[in-house]
Amino acid sequence: MSSPHPDPQLNQRNVLGTALASCCFDPITGFYRNGFCHTGPQDVGLHTVCAKMTSEFLNFSVKTGNDLVTPMPEFGFPGLKAGDYWCVCALRWLDALDHGVAPNIKLEACHESLLELVDIETLKRYSL
Repeated sequence: MSSPHPDPQLNQRNVLGTALASCCFDPITGFYRNGFCHTGPQDVGLHTVCAKMTSEFLNFSVKTGNDLVTPMPEFGFPGLKAGDYWCVCALRWLDALDHGVAPNIKLEACHESLLELVDIETLKRYSL
């Protein structure tokens, strides 16, 4: 028997128009903490960019009010380090882009809604 309310995370696509690939399972990322940059109505921050963390981006993020470095075990958050992959907020990535510290991204794992904010050519320049 199928659910009357389809899972909004199923069949989501990436910026390349294909099935959304996983971003990272260690640490487990995504707004829904399922390893994917899925989005839905509850994700007001639009955690749609699968980015490979750099020291520059992490420092920028801390300085601009989003500490991704400090572990918060009470929320199951290990804290991030350079080299980790993480679904970051689209606007945070764009802000980092404007400041010259945008990390590279995994296009196959970036949600297609990102294209509403930035063109594919820019995204490809930051592709891993």
